[in-house]
Amino acid sequence: MSAHGSKKVIYAALAGNLLISIIKFGAAIFTKSSAMMSEAIHSLVDTGNQILLLYGMSKSKKAADKEHPFGYGMELYFWSFIVAISVFGLGATVSLYEGIEKILHPHEIQNAYINYIVLSASFVFEAIVWYVALKEFNLQRGKGSVWSSIKNSKDPTTFVVLFEDSAALLGLLVALFGVYMADQMNLPIFDGIASVVIGLILAGTALILARETKGLLIGEAASDELDERVREIVAEDDSIIGINELRSMHMGPHDILLALSLDFNDEISAGEVEQSITELERNIKNDYPDVKRIFIEVQSLTDHIEFDEE
Repeated sequence: MSAHGSKKVIYAALAGNLLISIIKFGAAIFTKSSAMMSEAIHSLVDTGNQILLLYGMSKSKKAADKEHPFGYGMELYFWSFIVAISVFGLGATVSLYEGIEKILHPHEIQNAYINYIVLSASFVFEAIVWYVALKEFNLQRGKGSVWSSIKNSKDPTTFVVLFEDSAALLGLLVALFGVYMADQMNLPIFDGIASVVIGLILAGTALILARETKGLLIGEAASDELDERVREIVAEDDSIIGINELRSMHMGPHDILLALSLDFNDEISAGEVEQSITELERNIKNDYPDVKRIFIEVQSLTDHIEFDEE
């Protein structure tokens, strides 16, 4: 997915959540609904999260320097992880607190029709943002399943927004049900129950996001496709006996570090080895422009095994 596509999704989510959070807070204060207050906090947290993602994208583009010779690409992974933590620490915790408080001290919702209007309008706004996020995500995943694409994705921006918006849509349905039960069935405790359920939805979403972004933060290998193609390119060089080791790691969504340990034919000259390495790098980067750095170690298989065992 292009950076432009990712930013489009985030800006759409930011604009939508900011507008929705303002409206929800006004409705929550006016109607004294716990579920509405949870939804307002949820939208406010999501707004802050979009700002963090944009900040992470900006920082990740900073050029490499002496202190960070491999660049700042992982800034995006760090701030995506912070987003997951904020969903749990702020959204889920406050929603659970609001819900438990309302269950222990239930009171009637005032002017419930305002909640119906606001929640319905919010659902429409969220659905539009969700559709934009889904459309961009589908461009990335191609024919793969949704879950496998999320697990294999190296760009967290779109699936973070998609998860947030999916949780938001589900939370709005829960809030509508809670308000309806509290208003029409005269069971104000359901307003609190709805808030607790929203908190649990946010907690579950946060745990999934934290797990996926943590994997990126500590370093994930490039795709199996890249691994196989690199091996094919190496096999095409007659001066190379074999690959001792091949390792890769994403330093950012479009920044791959590749390390190779190769066993060359002992009969070729140092100059021929240098020429072979130059051609390998050129061929690999031509096929995979995201491979920004390639480190090649020249070593016999016997020596490699010996040093690897120490």
